[in-house]
Amino acid sequence: MKANSQKTRFHAVSIIILCLTSAIGALGQTFTNLYTFPINGAASGLVPSGNVLYGVTEFGGVSGQGSVFSINTDGTGFTTLYSFSTPSGTNSSYGVTNTDGANPAGTLVLSGTTLYGTAVGGGSSTDGTVFRVNTDGSGFTNLHNFSGADGVTPLAGVVRSGNTLYGTTWHGGIGAGNVFAIKTDGSGFQVLYAFTNNADGFGPIARLAVSGNVLYGTTQYGGSWNSGTIFAIDTDGTSFTNLHNFSARNYSTNSDGANLQDGLTVSGGTLYGIAAYGGAAGNGTIFKLNTDGSGFSTLYNFSPAVDYVNADGELPLGGLVLSGDTLYGTADLGGTVGDGTVFQLKTDGTGFLVLHTFAGGSDGYGPAGVTLSENVLYGISFGSSGHARMFSLTLPPISGPPLGITLSAPNVILTWPTNVVGFTLQSTPSLTAPAVWTPVYPAPVVVNGLNTVTNPMSGGQQFYRLSQ
Repeated sequence: MKANSQKTRFHAVSIIILCLTSAIGALGQTFTNLYTFPINGAASGLVPSGNVLYGVTEFGGVSGQGSVFSINTDGTGFTTLYSFSTPSGTNSSYGVTNTDGANPAGTLVLSGTTLYGTAVGGGSSTDGTVFRVNTDGSGFTNLHNFSGADGVTPLAGVVRSGNTLYGTTWHGGIGAGNVFAIKTDGSGFQVLYAFTNNADGFGPIARLAVSGNVLYGTTQYGGSWNSGTIFAIDTDGTSFTNLHNFSARNYSTNSDGANLQDGLTVSGGTLYGIAAYGGAAGNGTIFKLNTDGSGFSTLYNFSPAVDYVNADGELPLGGLVLSGDTLYGTADLGGTVGDGTVFQLKTDGTGFLVLHTFAGGSDGYGPAGVTLSENVLYGISFGSSGHARMFSLTLPPISGPPLGITLSAPNVILTWPTNVVGFTLQSTPSLTAPAVWTPVYPAPVVVNGLNTVTNPMSGGQQFYRLSQ
């Protein structure tokens, strides 16, 4: 998408500027039901790669213990990449045992042609597993069997940094859940932190966020008022810090939110998240805080509902997606029919807008998060008889920030506003497919209130863009 273009020649050097951005607007969006899964139960973990999405189903597969799947972004080509195996035994208290895991959940991680994830149950001790599988369905490997002391019920999936995977277990350890690390080849498993159900929290049910050598996460309960916490811990297990204790509730309401079931989105020095409950109406909040724990702010309180019906949504679930200065997410309930919404909100707390209200019919109900690819949001809802449905919400592009150019031999000076985030200046010598865009260095500095990059003019033509 070309938001601003100009061409200038100077000493036989052609410099073409394009401002390209994946920022998307809220008008004229198109909702599409892409696929209805053939079995009951949840599907989750959508991760995009080109025109393919990868995810997991809680049930189904050959033995009914769940599967890993791929599907094209237009809803065609559904393929079961891996089916979790038939149980080899059962435990009346905790479920099934098998060799690979059962009931996968959470969001997959894609690295090259390898997917990494977690199964809630199964494995040698019924307590769940960490696994990997290639995107063509080959090479499935059970990387770790949980067995109680090291964790129980890894609901959230994993994140990757280098050759290490990081995750959480809802229970296990001392009893209140763990943070763990494991190498991508299955070696070096270690418990980084065991929650105590005191000030540090209880029940880390959500996916971690990683930035540099720090992991950020949430707990569903615990903290000073049993409303949950936000925490940080170094990737080597040191320096655990409770960044925020969610406040006490008075008849389900409070000032900041409660009972976090989803992970955080990190951008620079800021964390963004949603609380499933609490807030001014008890129906959940959207919040932000600095990575050092300061500056907590409630960006949005979901409104009161009558029989689950309101204008904006209730019980926000599935985490947030950040694009530019806009957050996208879903509410499991609420909206004008009571079956959930897709919404957007600016990072400064302004501009809340419902993008889609689920009606419980052809579009389903109860969405639990979205992922963003290009200008399309993809997510999962429930349809008739409890069958999961995959949907897309296509949003029209809007103009990105203006990219200015000034020729000052022997340099070209590129500028853009400082009040936008998430954009990288890139260049390429040719737009002939496949164009290869590379970051422009040095990093921008602020001059006269504008992000400014001074780049030498050399060689032939160069194309520049701002991209997310």
